[in-house]
Amino acid sequence: MTLDTQFMTMFVMVLSGFYLGIALETFYRFKSFWKKNVFLSYFMEVLFWTSQTVILFYVLFRVNGGELRFYIIAACLLGFAIYQVVAAKLYKKLLEYIIRVIAAIYHFFERLIQLLLINPIKWIISMLIALVLWLIHLIGIILLFSLKVVFFPIRGLLKMIYSLLPKKIQSFLLNIAGFCSTMKNITTKWIHFIWSKRR
Repeated sequence: MTLDTQFMTMFVMVLSGFYLGIALETFYRFKSFWKKNVFLSYFMEVLFWTSQTVILFYVLFRVNGGELRFYIIAACLLGFAIYQVVAAKLYKKLLEYIIRVIAAIYHFFERLIQLLLINPIKWIISMLIALVLWLIHLIGIILLFSLKVVFFPIRGLLKMIYSLLPKKIQSFLLNIAGFCSTMKNITTKWIHFIWSKRR
């Protein structure tokens, strides 16, 4: 390597060490999100250090063709130490500020989507459900009224026929009607009981 290449390599490695300090600070700031998961914590550690090693070696390769010497490692450590002494506190404050700004922007858009999209959709769905229920109720009333109109003359005819029947047959029919009414009441009670248990 020429002298210019060596100086350039040292300068770039000092900057790389400074960058590594920033990257490490950022990584440990977000470590709490996966710290409780042991497997994910190990995975993220391996991924971080592997990616940083690849990045630093790529930078070194672009500067001097990938020649690794002791003073290059020392320059990288020097850059990391400079970051710790000079810029660590400032970068922590800057990182926290950036996180707060991003979180505020995220919450703003979250509330905006909730207000302009989700709430109107919920309102439309609730109105549609209310409209469908109202229509079902209206149709039920119309059908019930229609059935009453249709069966009114039939009911009168049946009453007239019933009055003409002998007393024994009338009594027999009353017993059948009472039995049917009792079975209907028992069935209704069982349906209500089963429905209440399911809830």
